[in-house]
Amino acid sequence: MLLGLAIVVAAALAVILAIAATKPATFRIERTASIAAPPERIFPLVKDFRGWRAWSPYEKLDPEMKRTFSGATCGKGAAYAWDGNSKAGAGRMEITDAAAPSKVVIRLDFDRPFKAHNVAEFSIEPRPDGSRVTWTMTGPNLFMGKVMSVFMNMDTLIGKDFEAGLANLKAIAEKT
Repeated sequence: MLLGLAIVVAAALAVILAIAATKPATFRIERTASIAAPPERIFPLVKDFRGWRAWSPYEKLDPEMKRTFSGATCGKGAAYAWDGNSKAGAGRMEITDAAAPSKVVIRLDFDRPFKAHNVAEFSIEPRPDGSRVTWTMTGPNLFMGKVMSVFMNMDTLIGKDFEAGLANLKAIAEKT
């Protein structure tokens, strides 16, 4: 009986690992929002990590989160480290490119709950009725990420946070 159970468990584990091995080596998560404000009003909200508490959904994961700002005040060279509870984790972001008023590129390094090194980018395109803002995150899809993606859709999971953040950004930019 135990041998049969062990064989079933081993077979299930083998299937999960085989499925995970077929997942892509990189990931890309992207969401876009139309904001009735010019890029010049949106760009300052993204290029300054100190202002992210007003719109980023990740800032609300831990009210006691420790935040450290370093480098430039905003724009290229600005850095932000955080250390929070199990929901917020710990990591560091640094703006590697900031082309006013159209683009902010961020190196995003997670230490906890797992190590990861990704790139986030905000693209702000002028439109006749305001701006089109795209929030993208790309990076390597390590084996643990591939295994997790067997059980959950990371695009949906993280994408809903991007949608919430863009909605918050929209509300602030359109109010100003």
